[in-house]
Amino acid sequence: MTPRHRRPVLVLTNPYDVTADVVLRVLAHRRSPVVRLDPGTDLHTGASLTASFRTDGRRGTLRTPSRELDLTEVGAVWVRRASPYEGPADLDGQERRFAASQSVWGAGGILASLPGAHYVNHPWANRAAEHKPAQLAAAQRSGFAVPDTLVTNDPQEARDFVALQRAGAVYKPVWNTPYSVDGEPRAVWVRDVRAQEITDAVRACPHLFQARVPKAYDARVTAVGDRLFGVRIDSPDLDWRHRQDLMTCTPIAVPEPVARSVADYLGHFRLVFGAFDFAVTPDGSWSFLECNPNGQWAWQPPETTDRIAHALADELQRGPDA
Repeated sequence: MTPRHRRPVLVLTNPYDVTADVVLRVLAHRRSPVVRLDPGTDLHTGASLTASFRTDGRRGTLRTPSRELDLTEVGAVWVRRASPYEGPADLDGQERRFAASQSVWGAGGILASLPGAHYVNHPWANRAAEHKPAQLAAAQRSGFAVPDTLVTNDPQEARDFVALQRAGAVYKPVWNTPYSVDGEPRAVWVRDVRAQEITDAVRACPHLFQARVPKAYDARVTAVGDRLFGVRIDSPDLDWRHRQDLMTCTPIAVPEPVARSVADYLGHFRLVFGAFDFAVTPDGSWSFLECNPNGQWAWQPPETTDRIAHALADELQRGPDA
């Protein structure tokens, strides 16, 4: 049996994931065995995945053009930013959709069921924690301060809610769905909204409206297990992601009540990693905005990025879960 700290780490991500590269360099320096796989594409370009289930146990093998991995030996799986399962490019229409669906349930099911592997995070935990209404419900239970929020496809409900917010209200999408205009990709940013702007088009789908927090600054808390890394974000924009070249980030301590709520929140969704966003008011109150269970973090100050990378490497070298 391979020692716990020497068991292979399986990293599921696309080849352009520079955030994953930061951690992989740490693992390489530690001489930790790593296999990188983008199942949505690699399984159509020379890689193969096999699993067998028998009364006397299970077996599994991942073969790539350069190596072979016994899946029962995998110590940890880092679920990062793998490409979607879209089916082989040489198939069309129904056949490609069928292959894509079978890949989700077949390959995705194998990779989510490795015996004893430590997942950061488990893909099903990620999926459960990605829904914003579920995040807000969990944040309330965990003791976070949560801005008044409405999710609705009723235009009048939306107008009435927005009109009641004394400090103003914002709109944000419930999911970052790819969107383009004339073939050019566009991002839907958080934006201020007034009651008179809300039209009956709201009926098309649920929209999220939220009381605007009179913030002094934003804060990001990156959680890796029980280790928290906080930064203060100062930006001229309502949504600091809009023009990141204009924002400044400074390491900041995480208040103990917030840290306790973070731990409770992670436990609720069975997450190891989470990227929490807060709005901090002039009196020092932290309001929960969202938690991305697979958020980016390598844009933070170099010392913070380095500490997060080492914390993730430590987590991935823990070995199989009990």
